[in-house]
Amino acid sequence: MGACLALGSLASCASCLCGSASCLLSSCCPSTYNSTVSRLAFSFLLLLGTLVSIIMILPGMEEHLKKIPGFCVGGSTIPGLENKVNCDIIVGYKSVYRMCFAMACFFFLFTIIMIRVRSSKDPRAAIQNGFWFFKFLVLVGITVGAFFIPDGAFNAVWYYFGVVGSFVFIIIQLILLVDFAHSWNQAWLEKAENGSPKCWFAALLSFTFIHYALAFAAVVLFYVFYTQPDDCTAHKVFISLNFIFCIIVSIVAILPKVQEAQPSSGLLQASLISLYTMYLTWSAMSNNPNRQCNPSLLSLVQPSATPAPGPAPPASGNVQWWDAQSIVGLIIFLFCTLYASIRSSNNAQVNRLMQTEDGQGLTAAEHEATTGEDGVRRAVDNEEEGVTYSYSFFHFSLFLASLYIMMTLTNWYKPDTNYEAMQTTMPAVWVKICSSWLGLALYLWTLVAPLVLPDRDFN
Repeated sequence: MGACLALGSLASCASCLCGSASCLLSSCCPSTYNSTVSRLAFSFLLLLGTLVSIIMILPGMEEHLKKIPGFCVGGSTIPGLENKVNCDIIVGYKSVYRMCFAMACFFFLFTIIMIRVRSSKDPRAAIQNGFWFFKFLVLVGITVGAFFIPDGAFNAVWYYFGVVGSFVFIIIQLILLVDFAHSWNQAWLEKAENGSPKCWFAALLSFTFIHYALAFAAVVLFYVFYTQPDDCTAHKVFISLNFIFCIIVSIVAILPKVQEAQPSSGLLQASLISLYTMYLTWSAMSNNPNRQCNPSLLSLVQPSATPAPGPAPPASGNVQWWDAQSIVGLIIFLFCTLYASIRSSNNAQVNRLMQTEDGQGLTAAEHEATTGEDGVRRAVDNEEEGVTYSYSFFHFSLFLASLYIMMTLTNWYKPDTNYEAMQTTMPAVWVKICSSWLGLALYLWTLVAPLVLPDRDFN
């Protein structure tokens, strides 16, 4: 019991849960937790589910499972043992849909449970910050149950849930990137004031230049590979508009009045947002069913493999997810998930959007550990007066992240009517393009809001 109180880590509470019946019913573990550790633990569960989904969608997985005697229907058999497992369900895109459905249900359940939790004195805070063994069992139970869902209309209906949820999560990703760039810019400006200004200003300038160079190179490559002289009008409009919008937000970010209202705004943030916008543009064009406007990676490397005109044929149920844009999307997702768990920001506007308090992150949490008379560092309850982030909104973000992962791993393909193939659709293109426009609009609003509403406090 004392060991559990002395250590504010996930491992200590796990041992407490497994080793002491009294600890199972007490709140010793929750009281030692700080907000960051809890967020990291929930994010770990999300990443664990993502890893399982990736393994399930790997090519050839079904064939390997069928080699296990007595396991898959239609696979190797053992005399006297009936093969009962439908391996077509537990691998491929169907397995990803069910795994992400389970994670989405788990996090949505916590979204409902944690509504209006104001401080750690609320009994529900003990559920948020402790009892991890039982929460893991709940997630496993929901996952097992999800694989018993019959096909029917499940895949088609859940696809539309994924589209809507992914649209919202893309906006959250952009908000987190704005916050990251803001914190990055602020930290290096402070170091420039306290140290060697030339060195730090040169570093800021270098990264800003790299971001803009990559964004401009992307625009050129898009025009070369994703447009045709007499076709692909939509792509030309998408590329041109987003290029113009990126120039506009970059100019607004350095206007004198904007700089006066927000001294920390600058081209570093605008350059990172421009690069992310170009990624969304690329990702959207990669979902265009017109093969003339959406060449495969193979056709870019081997020009002789020119795609035939017309819509791309449906992909098989075992979707290959590791094309370039999906890998980049997965990397951005991992970064944003980790950053959302440890973020410590002084950006008031972003904190309002993300339902967090100023400066509450991993760095702040490190200072909350106190050293007792016996020399042992103990974590303290940092949320007795009020929570440092909205528990419910955090879980809602992970709920949306589960849907985003589902769409990313299946390339945003839509199951066809007989559920045996996947096909790309134009709605996926418009969802990504519209999310890029809405993201740019939100970033533009963070720049001009203090000027439009001078009576509001945005600092």
